[in-house]
Amino acid sequence: MDKFRMIFQFFQSNQESFMNGICGIMALASTQMYSAFDFNCPCLPHYNLAYGLGILLVPPFILFLLGFVLNNNISMLAEEWRRPRGRRGKDAAVLRYMCCSMAQRAMIAPAVWLSVTLLDGKCITCAFCTSVPLESLGNASHPRLSQGEVLRVLARIPCKEIYNGQQLIANEVAVRYLRCISQALGWCFVLLMTTLAFLVRSLRPCFSQAAFLKSRYWSHYIDIERKLFDETCAEHARSFAKVCIQQFFEGMSTDLEAARCHLPRKAPADAGEAAEKLLGITDQGTMNLALKSWHRCKPPLHLHPPAQPTGNGWAGEGQPPTQPSAPRKETVAYYSWV
Repeated sequence: MDKFRMIFQFFQSNQESFMNGICGIMALASTQMYSAFDFNCPCLPHYNLAYGLGILLVPPFILFLLGFVLNNNISMLAEEWRRPRGRRGKDAAVLRYMCCSMAQRAMIAPAVWLSVTLLDGKCITCAFCTSVPLESLGNASHPRLSQGEVLRVLARIPCKEIYNGQQLIANEVAVRYLRCISQALGWCFVLLMTTLAFLVRSLRPCFSQAAFLKSRYWSHYIDIERKLFDETCAEHARSFAKVCIQQFFEGMSTDLEAARCHLPRKAPADAGEAAEKLLGITDQGTMNLALKSWHRCKPPLHLHPPAQPTGNGWAGEGQPPTQPSAPRKETVAYYSWV
């Protein structure tokens, strides 16, 4: 059990590296999925385009959504975006930074799928086989066919075993033409994504370094604050449950003694320690009020707030505010450095 706890703590402390590993695994899985996928073009004029573009675009969209689902910060971003303003304001730049970071990781697997699919060429061949230019690639001396017959013949180009239009246009010529276009698009897409990733990763901090540092700092703060709050709640719940159970058994012991069933009683050694971890919240109503207050009006990000009856904002509301204290030297030094 301790080993699993150590592994879980390692993943928590290295969440960014862990998410990068998950995205890399999804990218490899997308290539394996495409390799194992049995691509069967329907070879019908009205279905080839839908089938080819569906295989080209639908799986990347699913992988993009999975990239967001597997990211633990998506719930944190939604919570921070939807929470009431309360006593703590919301910075749109921080939310944009968090969303862009998640989108960059989620785009890895879809980009790999699109690259592999375009370089393979089957989807483009199936989708656009009816658009092959017969004037330049076909047989001009072939007897004239109606438009519907031409479309039915061209739709069978991906299905070599049932293609019967060699006199109209050679199957190998049409397949090579479409695959060449698909591979050109694939390499252009790879070049575009690589260039875009380079610009995002290297040039984005250069334009507004101070804003970039601020957004990254507060996004890390929100993540760490959420983890510490969950850990504190879990510790409080454990201590609360321990004290409740101990009081239950003490009450049972008292009842048994009253019924002349003398049992040895021993005071628990950690009862005082568990009671100290309750932080003064010892009933269900107060705990529910504290959790509701944390969502509605989180405490301001100020380590030395003015003296008030309470510091969380969920009790003693309506008190007149005191004068704010003078800025500390460290704060002035930080802004002068930035």
